[in-house]
Amino acid sequence: MATVALTGSDTIILSGRNLVDLADGDVGALEFPNDLMAVKTGKNGNSIYAFNTTGKNADLVLRVIRGSADDKFLNALLVQMQNDPPSFVLISGIIVKRIGKGNGAVTQDQYLMDGGVFLKLVPVTSNVEGNTDQAVSVYSMRFANAPRAIQ
Repeated sequence: MATVALTGSDTIILSGRNLVDLADGDVGALEFPNDLMAVKTGKNGNSIYAFNTTGKNADLVLRVIRGSADDKFLNALLVQMQNDPPSFVLISGIIVKRIGKGNGAVTQDQYLMDGGVFLKLVPVTSNVEGNTDQAVSVYSMRFANAPRAIQ
């Protein structure tokens, strides 16, 4: 039998809050912008390998409904970070992707994020031609770590 993957009912939790006011499209995207290893090849094909710790950093982009309860929650965290960076409690969270096997069994693909901060302020657009993105707040964050666990 072929391998199948049924997805849906994903969960995003940040600082203890289950985010539910998510927008459209990619509501949450977690990416790793840096390489885990550096490789340099020299004379005679000799190669040097070095672990790059910044390869563990993860960037999260969230798209939430503008003005929603989740938007207000995230904006309050952003304001706290700006007002007093030393006392800011770093953001932690989890993304859980549920994957069904087609026989009722479900695997949880989890990313456990910690050490998070906001990277940018929330942009805004005003549009008169029906652009629905004007009703979306986009938050950009970076986490020190986001190891993956499959259960």
